[in-house]
Amino acid sequence: MLHAHDESVRAHLLEGGFGLEKESLRIDGGGFLAHTPADFADDVHIVRDFSENQVEVNTPVCATPAEAVQSLEHYNGLVQRAIANLPERELLWPFSNPPYILGEKDIPIAQYFGDDVGKTAYREYLSDRYGRYKMAFSGIHINYSLGEELLRADFALTGGDDFGAYRDDLYVRLAENCVTWGWILTAVMAASPVMDSSFVEKGKIGGDLFQGLATVRCSELGYWNFFAPILDYTSAAAYADSIQSYIDTGMIRYPSELYYPIRLKNFGPYSLEGLREGISHIELRMVDLNPLVRAGIDERDVLFSQLFLVWAASTEGPRLAPKDQVQAVQNFKNAAHYDLKTVKIVQPDGSAQSVVKAAKRLIDQMEEFYADFGESVHDCLAFERRKFDEPESRYAWKIREVFGQGFVARGLQLARQRQREYLGE
Repeated sequence: MLHAHDESVRAHLLEGGFGLEKESLRIDGGGFLAHTPADFADDVHIVRDFSENQVEVNTPVCATPAEAVQSLEHYNGLVQRAIANLPERELLWPFSNPPYILGEKDIPIAQYFGDDVGKTAYREYLSDRYGRYKMAFSGIHINYSLGEELLRADFALTGGDDFGAYRDDLYVRLAENCVTWGWILTAVMAASPVMDSSFVEKGKIGGDLFQGLATVRCSELGYWNFFAPILDYTSAAAYADSIQSYIDTGMIRYPSELYYPIRLKNFGPYSLEGLREGISHIELRMVDLNPLVRAGIDERDVLFSQLFLVWAASTEGPRLAPKDQVQAVQNFKNAAHYDLKTVKIVQPDGSAQSVVKAAKRLIDQMEEFYADFGESVHDCLAFERRKFDEPESRYAWKIREVFGQGFVARGLQLARQRQREYLGE
């Protein structure tokens, strides 16, 4: 783990790289999914996710949370202007949970051709295995890389001679710690408590559903495989091999099919071979779209993600036995609930606390760790703590209050407002 209290390391502790990936559904003015082809002038930062009508914005690597959110705003604006200028104006749906769905054909698979035709085949496989409804959820992924000077300063203290192996081992241990404690990120960024009835009953549009969840997408109803993955965190190669074992046994067909809140990423296009050659960053996949802010994510949540990752990279967490990894999956699902006082986090040592108590205990540790940092860090930690001290300050509680009745109709009003903000209308 990082030698975080050595001055040569601490001076660079919050240096790193941020990249945001934001998915959004294109809709028409009535709240139905758009059926027009995506066309964003081949901008490499604006692509498609599962569906042809699911826009994905990928920011370049940015040096700070503020820069990352500003970059996301820029590309959001490009998308908004493009769809506003279509012959029939479209909107971006601002929630993780989809609006009206008429049926599976309402979620058209993204079409690729030529050398990329395999991308469509992969989506057709996912459609058959998991159904298209689940693929209609949208979210944000936060990608984070520890700063080069930080890693070099820390490596100098190890006395080692293989920087690549050092870096890979650090990221693997960070990922294991995120499995232990990353549920807190689900809890603080949960923002999808309500949904339309058409998601659970085909063709029944216009009903408002609340299922006791703060984030449906991250709950047991959302993005998970049919099994709790047990991964090997002893080395980068072992980690890649453990994913390969699920492919070899037919549990999944592709590495990217492993639906897990934490993912290690390699340099270049994602592959298990690339992971064995070198880890470049870590990806957090449990973030809901936040409709309460224009960008879709609050800058303070991006900063908190960084503070959490750096703290986790500096803390000697427990090594996880298979039973601990199974429990960790349940911890993530429990953190997706609406009332966090009624569900538990079970730690590897067997101790159990409500999500609220476990979260405040974790933030206590982070506050002690960052005691000598500036006001912005302390304000961020206080902002996140309030979500557990005052449940009504959580995004899910606010969203249920405003959008819990007339979800799609009120969501359409917000979608139009957001577009006007981007267009300056």
